[in-house]
Amino acid sequence: MTEQKHSINWVTFLLAWVAGYCDTATFVSGDSIFSAHVTGNFIVFAAQVSAGSTSATAWIKLITFPVFIVAVMAGGWLAEKTVKKYRILLAEGLILTACGITAFFLPILTSLEEKPVTYLIVMVTVLGMGLQNAFGKLFARETHGPTTMMTGNVTQAALDLGSIIRNGWQGNEVPVSGLKKQAVTIGGFLAGCIIGALVARWAGLSAIIIPGVAIVICYLQGEMSAQKEE
Repeated sequence: MTEQKHSINWVTFLLAWVAGYCDTATFVSGDSIFSAHVTGNFIVFAAQVSAGSTSATAWIKLITFPVFIVAVMAGGWLAEKTVKKYRILLAEGLILTACGITAFFLPILTSLEEKPVTYLIVMVTVLGMGLQNAFGKLFARETHGPTTMMTGNVTQAALDLGSIIRNGWQGNEVPVSGLKKQAVTIGGFLAGCIIGALVARWAGLSAIIIPGVAIVICYLQGEMSAQKEE
């Protein structure tokens, strides 16, 4: 069975949207923990420690780093075991969907305190984001660039914009094309951040179900399209 060829613009926008959404949702409702840009948790940890906080809530932010590493390693293993590169994203979608469902039902069905449930959901979300980062590195041509960290994308967009300002739009195809690509990535991430923040304020970490379901649906639609073409 062949794998459906996806639009690079759509894949880039969707993954950037998912990363922005999850990163903001866990920060807003997950004790200020980043799930996609995990090195940002070093900054939050350092800020809390410098403010005199020595509680477990500060130190637990560092756990995201080894969890992220394990997820990336798992993504590499999964890529070796299947010829379908998008299976990594399917795994991510299922993980995020499970996170949202668990966040909704676990406090109802158990007597666990809020903090352990919060950290459990956040760490599993980090697993999903680790898989997405692995996908971006292993299959770099499937997107316009990194979809979970925007600093490099913004830098490239600024360089392209500067070139266009200096030399004009005409006859400057490479910077113009690059700027359009970065607009897709950065725009998707920004949209995800805004929507993730709003939904997480209202629904808490159960909001994670939305990007999970979105990825699963897109994967299944691609599979059905591939079967019809055979």
